[in-house]
Amino acid sequence: MTPDAFDATALVRDAGRVLPDAVALRREIHQHPELGLSLPRTQAAVLDAVRDLGLEDVRVGDDVTSVVGDLRGGAAAKNGPVILLRADMDALPMPEDTGLEYSSEVDGTMHACGHDAHVAMLVGAARLLAARSAELTGTVRFMFQPGEEGFHGARHMIDAGLLESPDVDAAFALHVAPNLPSGSISTRAGALMASADVIEIVVTGKGGHASTPYLANDPMPVAAEIVQALQVMVTRRINAFDPVVVTITKIRAGTTTNVIPETVSMSGTLRAVSEGGRRLATEGIERVATSIAAAHDMHADVTVIPGYPVTVNDDEFAHFTLDVGRQLVGPAMVIDMPTPAMGAEDFSYVLQERPGALAFLGVCPVGQPPRRAHSCHSNRMVMNEDGMQTGIAMHAAMALSYFAAHPK
Repeated sequence: MTPDAFDATALVRDAGRVLPDAVALRREIHQHPELGLSLPRTQAAVLDAVRDLGLEDVRVGDDVTSVVGDLRGGAAAKNGPVILLRADMDALPMPEDTGLEYSSEVDGTMHACGHDAHVAMLVGAARLLAARSAELTGTVRFMFQPGEEGFHGARHMIDAGLLESPDVDAAFALHVAPNLPSGSISTRAGALMASADVIEIVVTGKGGHASTPYLANDPMPVAAEIVQALQVMVTRRINAFDPVVVTITKIRAGTTTNVIPETVSMSGTLRAVSEGGRRLATEGIERVATSIAAAHDMHADVTVIPGYPVTVNDDEFAHFTLDVGRQLVGPAMVIDMPTPAMGAEDFSYVLQERPGALAFLGVCPVGQPPRRAHSCHSNRMVMNEDGMQTGIAMHAAMALSYFAAHPK
């Protein structure tokens, strides 16, 4: 990091000045959440918020309602580096039970993962950087993406040319974390978040009367045996220092009390923090389920649907991020994570293509110990909006520092 890349005091102060507008935008988006790849209202709110910032080459997606815009510096930036800053925009298909005055007005849909704050912070950072455009020696590309919650939005945007014309050199993103102290920054080099695959298993036996199970072939206890055996497989066949989590979350079978069903369907998730562990677990799930079923003269169909890959921070860029954070908020508010998180992120697709890092921004609500706060994806998840001031400043600091560290 270049020590004189930015004035931390001035940047945090200016972030505070745009914070009220960021909070207002966040609350507007929070009240009107949208799902998946089609977010027309959110897209329109972003376009309106950045309209006066002088962004160039603004690209607006149609089927995939993304927004991409470039902020170019002065004459010195023509051949300078390009850094991408990202915010995801979509909500989750779940009810909201926070009781906030700006709670979701859309039944069964909630911004429970902080993407509303991500959008508002990136717009705020764009405002800070636009005011400093003459100082920029490169280009900042702002990426507002739909479909992070399982819809591969980043992959769609990459396929549409997100990282080209001009080519992006590095990428950075923030994700809010209610279980970290408000205003703190946390990340690590290497694997930061897990892959996320979907497991589907169907065990087929022979249906019959519950009073004569010997005339049927009951798949129920076999399904239960498979669930237990998968946990043994994880703890005994996969290196404990290469974590894997296999969780069966749904089992469906049967119609009434006195009928043995012919089939039992199970589904769940596979998480891993390395491609090697992911492969071993996938092979193990297939082997365990089919072998146990065969031992009971049954059949198991196993499908593992690939989801997001492991989110891997570039080592050098992750250390750079931690250094920028220390300069911005002080060493006491920066956490070098000892282990990965087992959640998943589709920013992983961007990090497969370009060096960069994802970091967490603490937004623990006032008066709550971080460990007791409702986490992301909770129907009661709330956040300390004051923490967004650090997020706004951090985005801007990363761009300014990157340009200073990479003169043309």
